[in-house]
Amino acid sequence: MPSAEARRRYWRKNLLVTALLLLVWFFVTFGVSYFARFLNFRFFGWPFSFWMGAQGSLLVYGLIIGFYAWYMNRLDLELEPDPPEEEA
Repeated sequence: MPSAEARRRYWRKNLLVTALLLLVWFFVTFGVSYFARFLNFRFFGWPFSFWMGAQGSLLVYGLIIGFYAWYMNRLDLELEPDPPEEEA
């Protein structure tokens, strides 16, 4: 069983990564939409604002989910106590 301090560190890291990923989500969802008129350059032949609304934001959401799953798996392994030794 992990110590109380280890659980506290785990929870703090979890909240930090969640907050950072929510900021990325907010910027992609609302920031790009709000500033779309200023994003008037071409990206793969389409206006960047249109591309972000149609494809880019979905890719970023998928990356957010993938990063969160990877990071939390790594954090779980870090907190996991050593497995018990098998008896011979």
